[in-house]
Amino acid sequence: MPQSARAGKRRGRLASTLPFLRRRARLGARRSANSVLPALLITVCAVGAYYFSSLVLGHRGPLFAATSAIIALGFTRAPRLRRVLEVGLGCTIGIAVGDFLLHWLGSGIWQAALVVFVSILLARFLDSGAIFTTQLALQSLLVVLLPIPAGGPFTRSIDAVVGGCFALAATLLVPRDPRRAPKNDLAKMLGELSLVLRECASALSHNDSTKAWHALVRARSQQPHIDTMRQGLRGAVEIAKLSPLYRRHLEEVESLSRVMERLDYAMRSARVLARRLISVINNVALSDAGSSRLADVMSESASAVDELSAALAHDPSGAARTSLSHARDSLSEIATELHPATLEITRLEGEAVVLLFRTLMVDLLETAKMDPDEARSLLPKL
Repeated sequence: MPQSARAGKRRGRLASTLPFLRRRARLGARRSANSVLPALLITVCAVGAYYFSSLVLGHRGPLFAATSAIIALGFTRAPRLRRVLEVGLGCTIGIAVGDFLLHWLGSGIWQAALVVFVSILLARFLDSGAIFTTQLALQSLLVVLLPIPAGGPFTRSIDAVVGGCFALAATLLVPRDPRRAPKNDLAKMLGELSLVLRECASALSHNDSTKAWHALVRARSQQPHIDTMRQGLRGAVEIAKLSPLYRRHLEEVESLSRVMERLDYAMRSARVLARRLISVINNVALSDAGSSRLADVMSESASAVDELSAALAHDPSGAARTSLSHARDSLSEIATELHPATLEITRLEGEAVVLLFRTLMVDLLETAKMDPDEARSLLPKL
């Protein structure tokens, strides 16, 4: 290969690599900026737990106090109270199991292997939490492999409890609005649902099943995010229940949790709708008039979902309540039109799409905080 060709190839690889590196650097910088306060909180709790065990309790090298605080406070969205309990109980039970087996079996490689195996099975019997299993197995293994500290084997379990208590105190006392993340999550997920509806509308307008397939792929890809968001909402409810600073927001956080549940159902209904739409378009089961009417209704629904997103993402002020009411009215008006005859749809395959869209509309109305019976009553009788 000529030298100029090799140089051109290297320049091409460099040109494709630099944008990737810049994008990764921007994402990394954004993550680091968003993690400054949580990192500071974890640092203070870990060091504070270490020095409390060292200076107040007189323990030598209480590393388990710092590590348990770090694990309990981590960056996951799992409910924090559960994580704190898993760390404390896992450390304590693990050390007890390890100390018991060490007394009867002695120390060594095969004893360590047996301790880990028994500890994992015991942890899975007691609880399904991954952190609980990891902590129990790790602590029991360390008991067998490490020398017993000066204060006795249960010194380490006390250190773990100290770290968990520091983490719990930080969770309950440090200001962290439990409503902010759920509202951002709702706005993001409603935006994705709006895009799914617009892609379905575009598929009908252009008689293109590929666009409907793209809508289906988009809707399917949201389920892991929804599961993570619902897990984070459980943690937000815990904070609102236990923190004296945010107990007054408990009702609002629980309301957000119910809205996220209905939104989960709506996204599932959108997946079913998009999948059926692919078949309908491929089989030419809709007339031009029926496709046009149904596309218009889906576009209007997407606009109403955008308005609903804006209303739920803000504090429950007068303006937000007005916006929510307007989005609910828009969805209600669309619901009254969801009859095959009104949409000029006559064939069975097209009628099935309308029936699936009716289910989605009920889910959307419930997401907009409408009573389920009232939402269903808006649909025209078949």
